[in-house]
Amino acid sequence: MHLYIQPGASKTEWAGTHGEGESEVPKLKLKSRAIEGQANKELIKFLAEEYGVSPSKINLIRGEKSRYKTVEVG
Repeated sequence: MHLYIQPGASKTEWAGTHGEGESEVPKLKLKSRAIEGQANKELIKFLAEEYGVSPSKINLIRGEKSRYKTVEVG
């Protein structure tokens, strides 16, 4: 799945979409800042809870240092 991440938000939540047309992706606001991987850790924890899987089943495929991320839920 492709996502757009907004770190440093007031709370962690889905926030509609980002982009237009074929480049439109789900947007997720994260409370954690993008410092030392904190936002990526929160992203994995949030998605694991949302999909009812262990955090070890969430793989960050692309975008470790980008707001645009590709994530695999398996």
